[in-house]
Amino acid sequence: MEGDFIKINKWLMPLSWIYGAVVGIRNALFDNGVLKSREFDIPVISVGNITVGGSGKTPHTEYLIDLLHDKFKVAVLSRGYKRKTHGFRLAKQDTTMPQIGDEPYQMHKKFPDAYVAVDANRCHGIEMLTTKEETKDTQVVLLDDAFQHRYVKPGINILLMDYHRLITYDELLPAGRLRESKKGKDRADIVIVTKCPKDTKPMGFRVLQRTLNLYPYQDLYFTTITQLPLKPLFAEGKPLEEDGLLPNVLLLSGIASPEHIIEDMKGKCMSIKPMRFADHHLFTKSDAEAINTQFRMMKKPAIIVTTEKDATRLEHLKNLSDEVRAAMYVQPIKVTFMQDDEERFNNRIISYVRKNTKDSGMAEKANYQQPATRQANMPADDSDNTGYRPRTISF
Repeated sequence: MEGDFIKINKWLMPLSWIYGAVVGIRNALFDNGVLKSREFDIPVISVGNITVGGSGKTPHTEYLIDLLHDKFKVAVLSRGYKRKTHGFRLAKQDTTMPQIGDEPYQMHKKFPDAYVAVDANRCHGIEMLTTKEETKDTQVVLLDDAFQHRYVKPGINILLMDYHRLITYDELLPAGRLRESKKGKDRADIVIVTKCPKDTKPMGFRVLQRTLNLYPYQDLYFTTITQLPLKPLFAEGKPLEEDGLLPNVLLLSGIASPEHIIEDMKGKCMSIKPMRFADHHLFTKSDAEAINTQFRMMKKPAIIVTTEKDATRLEHLKNLSDEVRAAMYVQPIKVTFMQDDEERFNNRIISYVRKNTKDSGMAEKANYQQPATRQANMPADDSDNTGYRPRTISF
């Protein structure tokens, strides 16, 4: 059920109140114009969450890249968490994972025709993308994990919520996993409940809709994760039969929320043994030896399955045995919209970018007032209008 992976450490609640006060003051400074949010004359779409890790930011950002890159010149700007470099860096053909971080590196490999850059200062990053000679043809910027980075005011702000970790049941850090109060969701133009069970019934969607209690200007969507056929990570591996039960699986993960993958893998293999590492974990020689040992102890036949993000940190790991390299597979995934909402979502995104690119000549100014009351049911039309809030970019 929704929220079933949430654990609250009630004894840490006093610290959460202090944390919430500090974050609340910061947001109030932005809301009242003391701290300034900057707008750009290029379409900017932000994808993020208010929960620590695991909401599906990377696959949803990849969905947007795939949607737009054949029609517009797309640039992705990320912080580059745990990278070994500083400042602005544009991914190039010879760029390595440590230089830009695992998630940007994954997107760079999958979409070589899109610009992928990292910069902790998102305003500076957008300036560089739009002024540097090699990237000045950028037509739309996707901000990865930038919901709290309020120095940039995106044209569309997409908020992701994990079905299994809905913010309505969570608490602020450190007692829970919220980065800011639940009221932060009001800044979103689009809310997507991610990782929904594929068998969710219409009544379940309606319950979620009422639970989230969104404003009329906010569009709500539901997505699920679809697993694609496993692929060998190393050249030593051989393709697997796509049909039939998988052998025993050592599930190797260094991501924030591996529970969803574990649940999806159950029933598809003879048995499953999770081997977990911290999110964004940089694998070491001792980790390689531990993986070798765990796999050697597995009942055969057996394979190792890991995520696309982990694969970026494993592909150059030394000391993995030949047996492990031959048995290691990557689990690609993709986002699938539920309730036949893919076309409605796609139309809104494409329409926004098309109307606000520099050469369209169609940009208009909108000046809406935020409503004072909430509406239980979301509008069912396909309008591109965010409505009700001050905007200098049209939809």
